[in-house]
Amino acid sequence: MPNNKVHNTHISALLPELHRSLIDITVIMNQPERDVELLAKAGLSLERALFPLLVLVERFGPIGVVDLAGRVGRDYTTVSRQVARLEELGLVKRRPSSADKRIREAIVTAAGKEATDALDAAREEMTIGIFADWERKDFDDLVRLMRKLVETMY
Repeated sequence: MPNNKVHNTHISALLPELHRSLIDITVIMNQPERDVELLAKAGLSLERALFPLLVLVERFGPIGVVDLAGRVGRDYTTVSRQVARLEELGLVKRRPSSADKRIREAIVTAAGKEATDALDAAREEMTIGIFADWERKDFDDLVRLMRKLVETMY
């Protein structure tokens, strides 16, 4: 039976290009003007620093501030203040964790879910153009392989 696994020398040869690509994607995704465009398309006047947290609370909530801070690479005290601001805006609410009452978890409210739905629709509108000229198989492979990479990294 043939071995179809990738050989280490092949990985070593392409790893710099993979790393550059991941950095390029991160840089592009973190450009402030992209966030401004996304928020405008979604019809939201939310502070740029808050909407990624809102999205993560919606996707992974209920979630504690320490976990949330780890996911965005920020200090938990900063994230705690930002979650408090989301709570003031009525987009999330905080409650004691069912597993550990010392931990307060953030969960999305109905208004927060409406905001993340608007962000998802705006993101879809912006992204469809990027892949408009791709073959379906290429796009399907990209999605499958990105998921595989993420699952392998955990």
